[in-house]
Amino acid sequence: MSLPDYKSPGKQSSAPVQSKSQVVQLNIGGHVFSTSLGTIRKFPNSTLADLFNGSTKRMDPEGRYFVDRDGTHFAYILEYLRTEKVPTDHLQEVHKEALYYDIKPLVKAIEETPQFFGETVGRQQFLARVPNYRENLEVIVRVARAEAIASRYSNIIVCVVRTEDDLARYNDAIDSLGTPKESVVSFGPWKAPASVDDLLDCVKTDIEAKGYKVKIQPHSIDKGFLFKSYNFFYKLVFTWW
Repeated sequence: MSLPDYKSPGKQSSAPVQSKSQVVQLNIGGHVFSTSLGTIRKFPNSTLADLFNGSTKRMDPEGRYFVDRDGTHFAYILEYLRTEKVPTDHLQEVHKEALYYDIKPLVKAIEETPQFFGETVGRQQFLARVPNYRENLEVIVRVARAEAIASRYSNIIVCVVRTEDDLARYNDAIDSLGTPKESVVSFGPWKAPASVDDLLDCVKTDIEAKGYKVKIQPHSIDKGFLFKSYNFFYKLVFTWW
């Protein structure tokens, strides 16, 4: 006859049994969320699930699980864990969070959405073919801020040359503009089907994404018929107040 296993009281585990239905509170960079432990551990191999292991978890003074990360878009992560609903807003930001928490099904689902696909495969691949695009945006913003002193508007002149043929006329165009070359931010040429209007739309979108209010309009100076062939110039108008 076999005897029942004997366990010494001193060897009993002190760790409480955690149920999937257990309600937990999370403090994600100051944003507080309530959910179930089962929801958090829906994908056991994710970094998010690992955060609730005994060796890695951190608690705030109120006893909530703490993650030292901006929690602005964590609600979208939580909604996906609950319902597997793929978000339609803030896809770039939610994608970064899904990568950080290593929720692979959400990463894949976002990358397959038309919006994300169009941004990464279409727009970003185009901008990668525009020389110094990101650097030029930084210059535009820096110059605009420098010209904002005691002024409601800042006007920045940009030159867009679409092709190598346009580039060959670039110096003559700049000289005829009557503006110091150093004060004009130039884009192009590029090897992609996208048009000048496409580039200007990207410039406007990316500057406004930084929080600035800007509009773009053609810039021309009526000094005679020679200027009719130089349609490379545009004015970016920043409005400060």
